[in-house]
Amino acid sequence: MSDKFYRDFQCEVRAAHDEDHGDHITGQPIVFGDFYDVGGYYRETIDEGALDGTDLRDVRFLVNHNFSMIPLARSRNNNANSTMQLEKVQGGLNIRADLDTENNATAKELYSAVSRGDISGMSFAFLVDKDSWTDLDSDYPTRHIESISSVFEVSAVTSPAYEATSIEARSDVEALESAKAKLESERQKVAEERQAKIEQLEQKIKKLREV
Repeated sequence: MSDKFYRDFQCEVRAAHDEDHGDHITGQPIVFGDFYDVGGYYRETIDEGALDGTDLRDVRFLVNHNFSMIPLARSRNNNANSTMQLEKVQGGLNIRADLDTENNATAKELYSAVSRGDISGMSFAFLVDKDSWTDLDSDYPTRHIESISSVFEVSAVTSPAYEATSIEARSDVEALESAKAKLESERQKVAEERQAKIEQLEQKIKKLREV
């Protein structure tokens, strides 16, 4: 799969200062097990273990997915010299982004906004490697993201949508149409598989009758 997805979470984002890391922000942009509405077409959940084989070699920290801005922090191979640290935990992915609030005005503004509680959500951009579906016959099926191939960006977001994906929150028509097409494609695939099984069964019955 090559579709790029963005998911927003209303989560606890904290701003803190200590001698080791200076001004920094912590949060959990990826959460396992919760369910999120995708445009009213289906709900989605990220399964435990979805990050087991994920490419996290180069992850940027932005605000509102603004790729035109200079990253406020960056994780490269998650090494000790990176300005953002990633930690896979049982519930998802935690991050700590060290901010240069002295020399970067945007970093200072973000740190202030998080400290004041004006920003309380995070989001991430990712590619899916493997998924599965349940209840495709219903009006509101569930998509399980079983494996994420790569995460290339996490963001602090000004308008997180708890139990909703960013494609709904941003009223992104193109993304909503993509979500609808995704669901229709999965339903078509299931219908074709069922029809193929029916035809195979009919052929077996036909051969038995000819014996």
